[in-house]
Parts: sequence; structure tokens; C-alpha cells
Amino acid sequence: MQIDLVIVEDNHKLRRALISGLTNLGDLTVTFDCNSGEDAYEFCLARPPHVILMDVQLAGEMNGIDTAVALRREHPRLPIVFYSIQDDEDYYRAFRRAGILSHYAYVRKSNYLLPAMIRPLLQDAINGRSFIDPDIEARVQEVRHKDQHAPLDLLEPNEQQVARMLAQGMSNQQIAAKMGFRDKRTISRINGQIYTAWNLNNTAVDEKVARTRAALIMQSGRLIQWDEFGSPHILDERGKWVLWEGAG
Repeated sequence: MQIDLVIVEDNHKLRRALISGLTNLGDLTVTFDCNSGEDAYEFCLARPPHVILMDVQLAGEMNGIDTAVALRREHPRLPIVFYSIQDDEDYYRAFRRAGILSHYAYVRKSNYLLPAMIRPLLQDAINGRSFIDPDIEARVQEVRHKDQHAPLDLLEPNEQQVARMLAQGMSNQQIAAKMGFRDKRTISRINGQIYTAWNLNNTAVDEKVARTRAALIMQSGRLIQWDEFGSPHILDERGKWVLWEGAG
């Protein structure tokens, strides 16, 4: 079976090399190539190929994940092999939220760009199977875990606003003035809610300590717990509290 392939890659030299290497395998025909998700979308919408080989970072407004989601609305489970050299949490987050379950592979550019290695990935995607590079899978799960435990997600909107200003070093009086509260005690009460949500009221009896730790949580973007000796702990990929080695 001759396979119709679309290649989406914003590096012109690499795109030429991919076209040459893959067509030399004998059973692949590159029906279209481009550097942007927008161009790929327009072509594939009218003439869907058997499979797409697509970089995640592209030249246009749409990245590879955006393009796949848009195309699969019109052509469900259209086979796609993604590759990327980028270690960007936004891409992993977009991939996770896209809900892509089958007919795909997602691999690192450096490891899988030899034509002989790409060919079985393309066939597997066509056959409905899926494959994700173990390193990428670990990073996707890390981002998922991080999102699940994002400190701001545990706070209500006004509490989020106070937490941001607290992390900037503003006093209760300054925060109250900024938010339009006449009574700075309102901010003290909101602070208390923040400390409770982040489990700081149990680990720090001193409000100044709790305030400092809340600022550290905001700056790190992750939940932190301190033990009785003052050592910070964070959640690892398995959901266990471990000593935060990066704290020093």
C-alpha cells in the first residue's frame, strides 16, 4: 500500500531532508508539505492524507497540537506523528488537554527523525495504535501533576489577588488600599483563608512565618509543606511528599 503523507515542518532544510529520506523508502508519497498549521489544515481538510508527520512548534499561530485538534474535528482520529525538540510545558499541557487517545505518536526530534525509525511510527498511527516517547510521557505526567496541585487553583479569585500582592511584599494596609477595602482586617481574614488552603496555619503559628511561606509558594508556583524542623517538602511525580532539594 502506498501511503499518502503530509509533512509539516517550519525548518526548510529539515523538511527537504525528510521528504527525500522518506520518499526513498519507496512506499511513501509526500502529497503536501508546509511550514504552518494553517496551511496544513487547509490542505488536509480538503484532501486528508493517510497520515501526517508534524513538528509541534510551527511558523504560524497554530502549533502542531492545535492543528491536530482542529483537523480531528472534521476527520476524527486522523493519524498524526508529532515530534519536537522543545521541552515546553505549554506544549505538554496542550497535548494532555487535547484528549488525543489513539492513531498518534509523540516523539523527541533528536531520537526519531531517521526515516527508518519514522516509518513504523507512521504505520502504527495509521493502524490506530499510539506511542509516546517515555521522556515526553514523564514530562506530560509531571505537568498534569503540577496542574493538579497548582496553589492558585485552591484559592477563590479574591484570595488569588491577595496572594499575588502578598508575594510582591505588600503590607495588609497596602493590599487593602489597592483592592478598595476600608478595613485592613479584611485582608487579615483573607490571609487566614490562604494559609488554611495551603496548610500553613498548621505548620506556622507565627503569622510572619506563614506570610513568608505563602510568598515562597507563590514564587515557586507549587505547593510546599514544611516539617517541624523547617525543611520544605514538595509533591513528586507519584504524589508523595519529598524533601525539596532545589530549595537550597
